[in-house]
Amino acid sequence: MTLEQAETLALQALAHILSDQDRRTLFLAATGTEPQNIHAQIADAAFLGGVLDHVLGDDALLQSFCRLAGLEPEQPAKARALLPGVAPEW
Repeated sequence: MTLEQAETLALQALAHILSDQDRRTLFLAATGTEPQNIHAQIADAAFLGGVLDHVLGDDALLQSFCRLAGLEPEQPAKARALLPGVAPEW
């Protein structure tokens, strides 16, 4: 996986999160992100790493995202490893 592929996967995960009101609300609360700032942050690789941290921290969200995107559940973790920022121990 390349860095560009990792960023694309994170953007897909963000779209999945934002497509559902409950997921969106939880993400915004957990990250402290303001809805109006999301567009400006999507070019920040560290923000994208945080998106994947959020997905990887919630097994139901991880499973639903992977199912929808046609990914193996290990792929988001592989993508996360390529993005900057400190990833928590899952």
